[in-house]
Amino acid sequence: MATRKRKLTYEVILEPSDEGGYTVHVPSLKGCVSEGDTEEEALENIKDAIQVWLDSWEDVAKAKGALVRQVMVER
Repeated sequence: MATRKRKLTYEVILEPSDEGGYTVHVPSLKGCVSEGDTEEEALENIKDAIQVWLDSWEDVAKAKGALVRQVMVER
């Protein structure tokens, strides 16, 4: 059975870097950080970082014996 793709939305924080450009991180995904020379580049780069983070977190959690479940909240 094929895995169903879902669209996920994350809030990100863009901060100007001292060296120029932007650092961007996802507060809800611990350690998910990227950067870019422009705001647009930083936002594109964080999309890639989110994909990598999501691809790896479930395997790491399961290897530690954790249970992975989904919950939904409305805000």
